[in-house]
Amino acid sequence: MKAVILAAGKSTRMHPFTLKKPKALLPIVDKTLIQRSLESLKGTADEVIIIVGHLKEQIIGHLGKDFEGIKIKYVEQAEQKGTGHALLQVKKEIKGKFIVINGDDLYSPKDIQACAKHELCALAKAVKDPEKWGIFVIENGFLKVVEEKPSKPKSDLANTGLWVLNEKIFPFLEKTTPSVRGEIELTSAINEFCKKNKMPVEKVRDYWLPIGYPWHLLEANVFFLQKESQSSKEGVIEENVTVKGLLVVGSGTVIKSGTYIEGPVWIGRDCIIGPCAYLRPDTIILDKVRTRAEIADSVLMNGVTAKHISYIAHSIIGENCNIAAGTITADYRHDGKNNVTLINGVKVDSGRRKLGAFIGDNVNTGINTGIYPGRKIWPNRTTLPGEIVTKDIL
Repeated sequence: MKAVILAAGKSTRMHPFTLKKPKALLPIVDKTLIQRSLESLKGTADEVIIIVGHLKEQIIGHLGKDFEGIKIKYVEQAEQKGTGHALLQVKKEIKGKFIVINGDDLYSPKDIQACAKHELCALAKAVKDPEKWGIFVIENGFLKVVEEKPSKPKSDLANTGLWVLNEKIFPFLEKTTPSVRGEIELTSAINEFCKKNKMPVEKVRDYWLPIGYPWHLLEANVFFLQKESQSSKEGVIEENVTVKGLLVVGSGTVIKSGTYIEGPVWIGRDCIIGPCAYLRPDTIILDKVRTRAEIADSVLMNGVTAKHISYIAHSIIGENCNIAAGTITADYRHDGKNNVTLINGVKVDSGRRKLGAFIGDNVNTGINTGIYPGRKIWPNRTTLPGEIVTKDIL
């Protein structure tokens, strides 16, 4: 069976990390997001069509034409005119039943397989805040309509963006009127499609991770770290290093004396950790990182340098950043309320009481930089010594 991954968008809500890189290539521990999606399709799909657009050359160069036995094709959506418009680009490639998934969501193989048993299917997830989602209205076990962010939701079952469809969907897409945003929405076509076709709904039994904002990327990394069941220590761990809990260490890494590690912690290849670093739970350090900082619930991407005493928590640090001595990511509001951050100029409640900084690639901080919760620094920017970052640095 074929599967289609929608991965053409610019993902502006994920800035600063998607300014120079497509969201599909952001890291989820030791794999990219798109590789995680392809892994989930193994055993169900034998061919995957990836709809590409923004920075498509990077995705094609990264994956090639095959992934662990799955054949890969690429179709370009030159103009991003909505999910329905994206799917229309593969009309000539599709015959019979096929799977559609969002390229920026992660789905469990179990849930994909449960949906694939049906000729048509939609995957739903019960949510606590249905007014923020596309919500399924179900009648006699079949999808009746998808209501987008209803003020008075008729159910708590959110649209996860995973569908089992067939080629009969394309005429409905071709007849779909563009939305107020000027986009052809897949859900609009499905609402018409369901008037003439019975589509059962499966509920998420394992996991669904929508990755819309930077903190979702952090949470997805932590989720997969916590799925690790066994420690693996390929690097060198010097004497007087304390390790509690699960620890994964890649080859070529050296953990120096005096370092204290509370797992789960993931450390990639060719890193130098310590001396006297403090790695707290849910820390993910990728390859070629040098640090002796205190780090908690954070992702340090490839090539990060934080060699001096600093504090990084609930944050993501982009590739090849230099975190200077005394840099501190503030992460907790004194009033105990959720942290709010600006996304495309709009204040968004992260839903998190602890939220650190999101720093793009090749950023250099000055010594004693303090960063307010939820602030973002664009790639290649710097801070001054002693600077207090109260606003995003664009």
